Amino acid sequence: MALENTRLKLSDSTERLEKWVEKHEYKGYEPFDGLSSFLRPLTFNTLYGERILQQVVRQSPINLRPLFGVKPQESTKGVGYMAWGYLARFRETGQQVYKDKALRCLDWLDRNKSSRYKFHSWGNHFDFTSRSGRLPKLEPIIVWTSLIGHAYLDAYQMFKEERFVEIAKSITGWILDLPRERTENGTCLSYVAFKQNSVHNSNMLGAGFLARASKITGNSEALAVAREAMIYSCTRQLPDGSWYYGEEPMHHWFDNFHTGYNLDSLKRYNDAVGDGAFTEHLKRGFTFFKENFFEKSGCPKYYHNRAYPIDIQCASQAIDTLVMFSKEDPDSFKLAEKVALWTIDNMQARDGHFYYRIYPGGIKAKTPMLHWGQATMYKALSHLLREMQRT
Repeated sequence: MALENTRLKLSDSTERLEKWVEKHEYKGYEPFDGLSSFLRPLTFNTLYGERILQQVVRQSPINLRPLFGVKPQESTKGVGYMAWGYLARFRETGQQVYKDKALRCLDWLDRNKSSRYKFHSWGNHFDFTSRSGRLPKLEPIIVWTSLIGHAYLDAYQMFKEERFVEIAKSITGWILDLPRERTENGTCLSYVAFKQNSVHNSNMLGAGFLARASKITGNSEALAVAREAMIYSCTRQLPDGSWYYGEEPMHHWFDNFHTGYNLDSLKRYNDAVGDGAFTEHLKRGFTFFKENFFEKSGCPKYYHNRAYPIDIQCASQAIDTLVMFSKEDPDSFKLAEKVALWTIDNMQARDGHFYYRIYPGGIKAKTPMLHWGQATMYKALSHLLREMQRT
């Protein structure tokens, strides 16, 4: 009875969220969209000024975007995650409507790929500034491209349509064209195409996609590059199982959802290749993740040593990663349920959307982020429901 009640609660949450996203036509805000504001000229085109504006909009518990002229927009990663979620719902329910919705999303993504490169790739729909520099609007990044790519691979495995293989080959081509940092211990795929930028989660996401795609396409070069990329990140894994965000001193931190990206990618690589080369790295990494990023209540922590800000993407990615490891570790499935129920109870509004963050003192930032909150949670809950059906 308890299991059935949990399933019903998760189903109700997922359906309310689905209705919210579709009612809003797949449009919403994003944490880093502040430079779309009409106030941007006041930054005088300085990196420092742009970062201040972006962070004020991002960190405020009150949604300043309507006041600052930032409008809800479609997000390629948001649509990609919704497609991934619809595919999981189709697997769970067999309802044609979910297949139709998934295919519409994938067709939209095909039409809205980046026009800057000949191969399929996707990026932000807004200008973005970080301590590493500027990322122009629509400039593709390996994170979004790899994650969207997995939705196409899932679609091919389910429906066997060759057009999805062709898109996977095109994505592979874009990743293989990226700059790489070559070292004695592996090669790091760049975050972006216009300069070398070495970050572990983006490197491993690219490698995970290349390995999985190569199993379908037979591209031996892609598999070799994927292995070199995993060597780079796994030889730099810390003894306790964690990974820094990147090797530069300014990147020496580790958080919940980027660790989840690393683990998902390494597991996809291992499952695709099957040689067990990185099994111990995967075990150490998952142990660190499970032991350091959750409160007893099921609340997901942002950092290994502190919870706040409690962020919706930490919740969604945690659910996804825990579900992915549930076959090898049954306790992780129970923890995934616990995280999901805590998030529904504490971060879902009556209208179905999920809040962005909770700050100390229980202050809730209720801004509806599309990819960051709604689409990632829809995918995570859909995968959790699918796994519940299988077990």
